[in-house]
Amino acid sequence: MADPSRKLRTIVPSFVVLGPSGVAVRDRLKGLSVEDERVLCLVGEHQGRLASRDLKRRCADGPEHSSDTWAGRKRELTKESSSRIAGAITKASHDQWALARRCQAAHIQNLDAGIRTLRHRLSLPIGEKSSKRAAGGYRSKSEWFHKSRRLATLESRHAQAVEDSKSYRVRVVRGGKRLLSTRHNLEAAQLTEGQWRARWEAERWFIAADGESGKRFGNETIRVTPGGEVSIKLPAPLAHLANTGHGRYILASRIAFAHRGEEWADRITLNRAVAYRIHLHAERGRWYLTASWQRPPVRTIPLATARANGVIGVDTNADHFAAYRLDPHGNPIGRPHRFPYDLSGSADRRDAQIRHALTRLLHWTKSVGVKAIAIEDLDFTTEKTREKHGRGKRFRQLISGIPTGRLKARLVSMAAEQGLSVIAVDPAYTSQWGGQHWQKPLVTPRRTLSRHDAAGIAIGRRALGHPIRRRTTPPRNDQSDRYGHRTVQAAPGTRRRDGNRPPATDHAPGDVPPSGKRKRRPSASKTVRDAPSTQQWVQEPLLRTG
Repeated sequence: MADPSRKLRTIVPSFVVLGPSGVAVRDRLKGLSVEDERVLCLVGEHQGRLASRDLKRRCADGPEHSSDTWAGRKRELTKESSSRIAGAITKASHDQWALARRCQAAHIQNLDAGIRTLRHRLSLPIGEKSSKRAAGGYRSKSEWFHKSRRLATLESRHAQAVEDSKSYRVRVVRGGKRLLSTRHNLEAAQLTEGQWRARWEAERWFIAADGESGKRFGNETIRVTPGGEVSIKLPAPLAHLANTGHGRYILASRIAFAHRGEEWADRITLNRAVAYRIHLHAERGRWYLTASWQRPPVRTIPLATARANGVIGVDTNADHFAAYRLDPHGNPIGRPHRFPYDLSGSADRRDAQIRHALTRLLHWTKSVGVKAIAIEDLDFTTEKTREKHGRGKRFRQLISGIPTGRLKARLVSMAAEQGLSVIAVDPAYTSQWGGQHWQKPLVTPRRTLSRHDAAGIAIGRRALGHPIRRRTTPPRNDQSDRYGHRTVQAAPGTRRRDGNRPPATDHAPGDVPPSGKRKRRPSASKTVRDAPSTQQWVQEPLLRTG
């Protein structure tokens, strides 16, 4: 039972999540000739150097950045490429700098959380037990000493990060910090220096172009025709490599987007903007082309419309989705469903696992006629530090493994394609109250219910606007006509909400009378178990009149 003296935090109202605002599709560039690959490598290397130089200047400008400095950088890049390529490079530099600033703020917030927790635990006596709301003291003097040293380290890092933030200094690695660190651990990564160098250079290349509405096929730099022909506008120093007029190079490969191909064809036929990016997967030795475009903002449906036919409450866990169907009144229907996934292995495999589990969830949602999925608005940014949970390494790995960011992006995008809405609810107390009020009542000899399944019911009820508790406290003097009805399952305007529960005849045998009341045969005496019963069903004779 919850402590009535402890104040509960405010529950944020549920809301319908906005649909996706962009689309990206990818196809492999097959059948490239040796000359095609050589030209692509030269273009990517040349423009990659320009992108690195421009990003360095953008980071050096910091708060002094203005439209004049932007125009100056673009004019310098235009001399070595083209105006459109220069615009794409400068825009990518701005986006990278803004992303670095957001990551810097998140890093400072994470350090703040760790410092507060360490200071709290160091202030407690050694051996102080922890509670459900906060960690306790350290178990020994040695551990207390090491944590005090870690506190000094975090405070030093925090001071440096705050100083960088105030001076608008960011730390960006083109190609990725993780890949850069791999250079010092080639044996552990099972890579040779040549293999690592190939990956490093491929990640730093830049072959991308933003779309332009009104231009031919929506892009002048990287042009893709409806027939799949791909051509690239070469930068000025490499214009001598062109195999057609106007400094363009046509690749021997042809592309055909299997996914959203019709939507892409409609856009380029109307000369609407489509952005393209060409990149090399160094591990596989394959070239890919990615097309992306923006969608007009779609107005979300009202919350009442989304939950008119009930919802599917989904509880997100580290290895599965626990889903339960609820009717508009908040009553669970049927049995709980689980959609497992395995997040071990490579990033591509983890992404495929999430996508497969969501596909099964969406198909089941459509099959039962529900139009909305309720899910928690989770964010573990400040809740997965080792200072927060002490020695709970397995628990930290558990909550870190829950795919919150990927899940939000995937679910919203895939649900929009199926015509379903996503309702985000506050995650406060859903697992605790779900297990307290729903787990035990729904357990039967043939149906087991876990805490995660009960949390799915709690999430669905919160999305429907109902309290998580099944019934309220009975009224004083037990007078419903004086103090109002005690149930909160149905709204005041619902018909027959005050009536008796109808007889459960859906699972009764065929010998149940039409009245719905089942006549049970009395059991035999306990002393004589094998004695036949003398009681028989007696049918009343028909009454005759006249």
